[in-house]
Order: sequence, then C-alpha cells, then structure tokens
Amino acid sequence: MASRRPTARKYGRRTFLAGLGLGVGAAGAAGVAAGVGLGRTELRLSQIVPGNFSRMFPDLPPFFDGLRTPGATDQLRDVMRDVGKPGGLLDAKDAIGAGPVALIADAKVNGNDPPTNPDNPTHTAGTTFFGQFMDLDVTFDSRSTLGVPTDPTATPNARVAAFDLDTIYGQGPFVTPQFYQVEDQAKLRIESGGIFEDLPRNGDGTAIIPDPRSDQNMMISGLNCAFILFHNRTVDYVRQQLGLIDPAAIFAEAKRLVLWHYHWLILNEFLPLFVGPALVNDILNNGRRFYQPDKGQATMPVEFQGAGFRLGGKPFFGFIFDPALGDITPEKGKDPNDLRSGFRAPRRFIGWQTFFDFKDGEIKRNKRMDTKISTPVFTLPLAAIASHKAPIALMQRNLLRHVTWSMPSGQSIARAMGVDRLSAEDLKELKTYDLGLEENTPLFYYMLKEAELVPDSDIGKNTGGFHLGPVGGRIVGEVVIGLLQSDPASWLGQQPDWTPSLQRPGPDFRMTDFLTFAGVDPATRRAQKPSFA
Repeated sequence: MASRRPTARKYGRRTFLAGLGLGVGAAGAAGVAAGVGLGRTELRLSQIVPGNFSRMFPDLPPFFDGLRTPGATDQLRDVMRDVGKPGGLLDAKDAIGAGPVALIADAKVNGNDPPTNPDNPTHTAGTTFFGQFMDLDVTFDSRSTLGVPTDPTATPNARVAAFDLDTIYGQGPFVTPQFYQVEDQAKLRIESGGIFEDLPRNGDGTAIIPDPRSDQNMMISGLNCAFILFHNRTVDYVRQQLGLIDPAAIFAEAKRLVLWHYHWLILNEFLPLFVGPALVNDILNNGRRFYQPDKGQATMPVEFQGAGFRLGGKPFFGFIFDPALGDITPEKGKDPNDLRSGFRAPRRFIGWQTFFDFKDGEIKRNKRMDTKISTPVFTLPLAAIASHKAPIALMQRNLLRHVTWSMPSGQSIARAMGVDRLSAEDLKELKTYDLGLEENTPLFYYMLKEAELVPDSDIGKNTGGFHLGPVGGRIVGEVVIGLLQSDPASWLGQQPDWTPSLQRPGPDFRMTDFLTFAGVDPATRRAQKPSFA
C-alpha cells in the first residue's frame, strides 16, 4: 500500500497470483412451492427497508418477464431444476468413487480426460470456504420459499449487512453470555475435538454458536474455531501490551482489532482474487456506480445474495460429503469418511496447509469459476441446508432463488452497466429448453459463463475462469467494498492509513499470518505431536 490510503492500493498480477479467492454461499433456507404464479408487477422495485434485502437494479424486469402463458411458471421451475440437477449441464461429473484422498490430491481425477473441472492456479483451496464464511457473516434468508416470487424489500435479512462477525460474537458477552467463557467473559468459548480445537457443543453434538449454519462442514467450523482462537489471543495481547483492565474495554478493543484484521484480509487478499485486481482498483479509485448505501445504512442486494456470491458452489475438491453415507446416523458411525462437521474424533481437524499457502508444498488448488461445478454439491446432506428441506442440489437451489427474487437477467444487467453482453451463441446449450434463456439468462448461470469466456482484463487474454467477469465482478466488488466503506466500525472509515499490527505488522499481513497468530498453523500443530500425525 504505497500511499497508505485504501484508494491507492494497487493489485498487480504478482499479488493476484500469490493470493487466494472465491466465495461460496450457504445452501439456503426454504423449500420449494409449486403452482404459484410468476410476476413482479405488484412488487416494490425501489424501496429500501433497513434490515431487509434490497435490489441493486430495481428498475430491471425479471429474467422470466416474457413468460406469461398458462403453465409457463411451472415449466420455468422445472427447467431451473433440470439445469441444476445432478448429472445435468452444470455437473462436472467428478469421479466420486475415487475417494476423498484422490479427489483432493489429484487434479485430474474427475472422470474425464482431459479434465473438465480444472484447477485454478490463482486460488488455493481455502478461499472457497473463506468466501462462504464471509457470506454467512452478512446474509441469511430464513423467510422466503424457493421458486415463489417474493419481494426482497419486505423480507428480513437475518444477518446484519456488515462484516461484523456476529456469527462469532453474537450480541457480545453481556447479552449472549452462552458463547463466552465463564471464568473470563472477554474470551469466547472453545473446546477440544480430541486433540485439537473444536466448537463448544451440547451433549447431542449441537454447536453452541450464534449461527448454526457455521457448523455445516469442517472447514467452516474450523474457520470459526480459528477466529475464536484469534480473538482469545488478541484479548491476551490487549491485556499485556495495552494494559487495559476493565473487561468491557478489553473485549471492545480485542473485537476491534479482530474486525480490522478480518476486513484487511477481505479487501487486500481475497477480493482481488474474486473479481480481479483491476476492478478492485477501479472501484476504490473511481467509486461505486451501482451500490451506494448511506453510511451505516447498508442493505443486502439480492443480486449479490442470490447470484454474485453463490459462485463458490464449486469446492476445490469433489468430496465434502459422501453421498453414499446419506445423512449420518449413530449406526453409521461418529467418524465419517468425509468433511461434514458435528463429529468428534482425534483425526477430525483441519490441516490448514492444504487450504492456505504456508510455503511448505502442501497446498491444494481451488477449481475455476466456470459452468462445471464439483459433483458433491449436487447431493448435499439435509443437515447442510438451513431449512432441512429439498432440493438437495445446491445448483437447483441457486437457480430457483432467481425465481424467488424475480432477478434480472445477466444480459439486462450487462446492458445497464454498459459492458459487452454474452451472445445467444455463447449460451447455446440453453436453447434446448425453448424458453429464450440463451437471451434472458438467470444471473447466476450468466456469471459462471461470463467468468469462463470473457478475457481477463488484468492480462488481456482468456483464462477460463480465474475470477469473475465484468458483470459478476462489478456486483461482488461493489457490494463487498460498499459494505466495508459504509461500516462506521471499519478501519476504512475510522483510520484509512491503518495496517495490521498482529503477527506480521504491516501491509503484507495474510491469512497464513492470521492462522499462525490463532495457533492453528502447521508448525504449531506439529509441536503438539499428535499420535496420528
């Protein structure tokens, strides 16, 4: 950060290649209702209600606006299900039978030669899950029903539209003491999962955390543990280095430091990989064009919640959940051979060297942003879905959500942004459905295809999905930066020339430094010498 001002941060190609990226949205909330008519003429298009969802492009019609014939509504839902079904257009058809080790370690194992689900050399595996962690922090729809048009401005967002870590802190130690240590209220609760850390749990294994979605897989629960440990060590730092004594003051200062380091990672490490360094620079230097909330009044636009930040639906490997196991029951064992959370055993911990680059040669790569999605997300366990209702294919849920929110097409948003649109030929695989989807494409699908086809503006050639394209990148970039800039508690608003002060002080602080300060890095793991390591 040459000038120490956030608007002057330059993200070169080297920084980009050294970083991480790609977010993944949560599986979502509600089930699907059929037989309800489409249309949005009765919906309020521009009203913004604090605490509710909103629209980034309130004047654009829904992508299905031309479908007004009898039976077309059910047909549209059927098509969304078909596009997103297991074995369908979006399924990379990974070789699940190869098992978790091969799917993690061998980039060519996906049942196709040459591979149709190639690695992304600019993204490490952990960025999918950091993106999912970010998503859980700012958005949760627990009210709408998939496939039923719903006014987002009348729908509450159960999370605050700010990167405030309420999924970690709840409402603080004095309002939600169940998340904090009895003997030291400034610190968060943490327990052992056998040898290493685990979330605190009830006797039935339910995590004692502010948001149960944060325990939907081992990587997300592991990140929650890392943030808890980072906070607790920051409490020690505040006491020892700053000399604070009052418990409330200690907690407040520790939380501020945690949030500011978290915000630093979002802006300086992850976002350039999600959307490309050039676009980050453009938004910081020239301002946001389409997402412009007042300070302290940010809302969550559905174009981000329902499409833009759903593009991490391709985990880096093909084996988060073992479809053969179904939903784990006690008879099937308490140490399943996959990465769902809620089970304690000595081997069930995250070796972060697989997910983030500690320069030890152990890192694995993410998959590219394109229209081939890793197979396991087409058969999620119900436990990973907030509502515990079908469909269990994440891609079906993502596409049906476009009907729920009556979202505009990717083409109409491209037109509004003044960028080149994908042609019908680019989307010719959708012509077979005979609904005009190749010309009025659901935003989520459009953004996948755009990332796959549009040349990378940072290097001037097509990379086949290193990061989002012009439409997807603009939506994600403006919302993420907008949430940070509109947050009165962020360092961007309070102290723009701030740089991290913990572990590796200065502008080079990265996720590996965060994990090292938290004490979950590989060197600390090895020092504890577990018997199975």
